[in-house]
Amino acid sequence: MTVMRKSLVFLAVVLLASGCTTTKRDGAATYTPVATDSMSASATPIPSDIAPTSAPSAEAVGPATVSGAMGSEPVVTIDTAAAAVTKLLLSDIEVGTGATVGPNSTVTAHYAGYGATSGKQFDSSWLRGEPATFPLSGVILGWQQGLQGMQVGGRRVLVIPAKLGYGDTPPAGSGIQPGETLVFVVDLVDSK
Repeated sequence: MTVMRKSLVFLAVVLLASGCTTTKRDGAATYTPVATDSMSASATPIPSDIAPTSAPSAEAVGPATVSGAMGSEPVVTIDTAAAAVTKLLLSDIEVGTGATVGPNSTVTAHYAGYGATSGKQFDSSWLRGEPATFPLSGVILGWQQGLQGMQVGGRRVLVIPAKLGYGDTPPAGSGIQPGETLVFVVDLVDSK
């Protein structure tokens, strides 16, 4: 009996080390494969009653593809070969449930801005470590039009044509090119 118990313990250790778990079913030892990360030497088994979750899906809006979790800086790729947009494009990746932005609102938001021609990030509140607060009436037309109706807790992508951004005279040293389409990903923190 002791030899059999030691053999079962040894078998269980071998099966665990090989990426399997043991279960007892009708007194017989069986094994169930466990999902492991082949890149990791010490992968953690995924319980069979928990479905694996996938990463947030990517959202394509105009020249931009955006992914990443709410509350953290998004991952943005820009197709610099895409044609410049002629009208404001917007897409809610996450719809908020809080207060709604109106034309006279003061908003607090985390955001990241990219040039569609260069494909480069030119501004990010996440890099500064805190959201920005501003009256909606004091920002570029693309934001004034594009943020209205957004609700606190949401994430919105804005693709802004140059005529609603900085046109042919962007701020000096901004990294924005003359006539450049702008892409912003905005997480709305507050609206008053």
